[in-house]
Amino acid sequence: MALLEYGYPRKALRSQLTWFASWAVITVIGAILSPEKSGHGTHQQLGLPPCPSVLFFDRPCPGCGLTTSWTALIHGHIGEAFHAHPLGPPMYVLFTISAILALYGFFKGAHLNSDTREFNRAAAIGVGIFIAFGVIRMAITPHFGTPTEHFLASFAR
Repeated sequence: MALLEYGYPRKALRSQLTWFASWAVITVIGAILSPEKSGHGTHQQLGLPPCPSVLFFDRPCPGCGLTTSWTALIHGHIGEAFHAHPLGPPMYVLFTISAILALYGFFKGAHLNSDTREFNRAAAIGVGIFIAFGVIRMAITPHFGTPTEHFLASFAR
């Protein structure tokens, strides 16, 4: 099976345009935000609450630091991006490549084929790595919260 299958009408490819638009919005938001120096918590600049895992357990969840990682990467701070979340930069690069392919396919009438055994296997391996990393990180990283998060946690408990 080919990665791109040609001969589709644009109307049938709207989801690919939506995928690209999602990437564009996330990238613009990442350019507007400033990566937090603590390595996590950048999402709070959007009015979102701190991570419950940090508040209740003082440990990172598997996704802690992803917004900071992507924001740092978008700002060109590659080392800071890997420090915030080691899987963040590769995930953002894959997201970017898939978004560009989706946009290309939309204009060329090509369906970006993600319904293959190889793609599903790679996705399952990626999710497995993400979860395993998150569990290990949670187990070996105590005292993850910032002073502000510790203050907020005192009210949450």
